[in-house]
Amino acid sequence: MQLKNLHKITATVVCETGLHVGGNDGEMHIGGIDNPVIKHPITNEPYIPGSSLKGKMRAMLEWRSGFVKEKPLDWQDYKQSGSEAVLDILKLFGMSAGADLTVDEASAVGPTRASFWDLALDPAWVREQHEARRLLTEAKSENVINRIKGTAEHPRQTERVPSGARFSMTVTLKDLGDDERLMKTLLAGLKLVEFDGIGGSLSRGYGKVRFDDLKIDGHDATELYRSIDPFRPL
Repeated sequence: MQLKNLHKITATVVCETGLHVGGNDGEMHIGGIDNPVIKHPITNEPYIPGSSLKGKMRAMLEWRSGFVKEKPLDWQDYKQSGSEAVLDILKLFGMSAGADLTVDEASAVGPTRASFWDLALDPAWVREQHEARRLLTEAKSENVINRIKGTAEHPRQTERVPSGARFSMTVTLKDLGDDERLMKTLLAGLKLVEFDGIGGSLSRGYGKVRFDDLKIDGHDATELYRSIDPFRPL
């Protein structure tokens, strides 16, 4: 097993609807937001943790594989299914540190191939917001409808990054000789995230995103990405 290359996949993540990836304010504020978004501790700007994109992509690929279960798939799931799709998921995203594998089993999977960077806001978009004197987030009011009275009850506010916001995405992929298949699986995962969304309250229209200006090692990969059908066997 040899590391032959380390591919860098970049894209601009554009919010097509308001995005909420939850954080913990840590303080109680009178009249404050009920559900704040996660923010960088230094810049106080919203961001998308790489773990959020990784977790969403893995979950969607596991659903696509047909072997999804309550917990992330592991080596036993591959042994029982014999599914190459499951093995690809294990190679891309790894397994729990407590997995008890033989040397041959560990070699069949190898090290985790994909690494997901935190997604910071595009500096150009932040500058546009500041110049227009607009905030980087919005407060979305939510409530529950009383079916009998026809009234709105239990109002609460959810903080969102507004539609149109742009984040910078970087994912690296280790090439150990199986990069073509795993690259296509990774791109299929991005497509599935586009189809479904990321963050909370997806069923209420939050979190719809698209991946623009996708590049692999600095080269335009838009056509390759467009050609990917995540529901077609690789």
